[in-house]
Amino acid sequence: MNQDIFDRLVQIAGKDNVLVNESMKKHTTFRIGGPADFFVTPCSALQTGRLICECRQMGIPYYVMGNGSNLLVSDNGYRGVIIQIYDKLNEIEWQEDGAVVMAGCLLSRFGNEAAKKGLTGFEFATGIPGTMGGAVAMNAGAYGGEIADCIVRARMMDVDGAIRWYEKDELELGYRMSAAIKHNLIVLEAEIKLAKGNTEEIKKKLADLSAARKSKQPLEYPSAGSTFKRPEGYFAGKLIQDAGFKGFSHGGAMVSDKHSGFVINVKDATAEDVMAVINAVSDGVYEKFGVRLEMEVKRLGDF
Repeated sequence: MNQDIFDRLVQIAGKDNVLVNESMKKHTTFRIGGPADFFVTPCSALQTGRLICECRQMGIPYYVMGNGSNLLVSDNGYRGVIIQIYDKLNEIEWQEDGAVVMAGCLLSRFGNEAAKKGLTGFEFATGIPGTMGGAVAMNAGAYGGEIADCIVRARMMDVDGAIRWYEKDELELGYRMSAAIKHNLIVLEAEIKLAKGNTEEIKKKLADLSAARKSKQPLEYPSAGSTFKRPEGYFAGKLIQDAGFKGFSHGGAMVSDKHSGFVINVKDATAEDVMAVINAVSDGVYEKFGVRLEMEVKRLGDF
């Protein structure tokens, strides 16, 4: 451990919020990944900005993550500082027709609390296993809806620590894309606008969508959600299935036999196992259909 780096991180975030050689298996929904040199959980936007500026000043690589629901970490881990914006930055400030939501708030929590308040328009995202920050950055979507449908603006930080509100037309929201990704911005909070609805009807819709997910997606296994982006004019899962890769496995990783768009961790899979499956599927689909699948899951570390 580099004591100087540790001391400087502790000075900003506090000793209880800085972990050394922390296994990333604990912090990704894939349950895969080697140790990060340093794992820091800031308690405010100010701390987040100071941590980023400190890492840049020291010349140390850093990566900002949410709850790790769309992330595959190398078996060798990460040489640098992981900054996690999650449950210490998850407050919701409710408004009459929506809320300002901190980036670390889980979509499931926000969606269910909105339902209790009789607010509709977020049902599509309530079952997505991610945080508001990640959802804004990826313009997350499901069941015909996406974040672009309900966001008003987002408060984001640039690499120099400067923070400002970005209005919706500045967010550059597209398919799994936004200004946050294009310009390396960190989402701190988002203002979401919803509509008044009937609480019981909203809850029923949530229950129906939850049942649909359970029946169609391999939620019983660790994964990072949909592994591939949707190719224009196609569905990734159907291409994979039609190419004969449903149930294909390598080591502990497998293409789900429930939904071919998911690569799952069936038995202590490594990142190497997952990439072997992904590469085989990508090459096989390309050879059969001439369509090159692009990963939706982000990779972190050396591969």
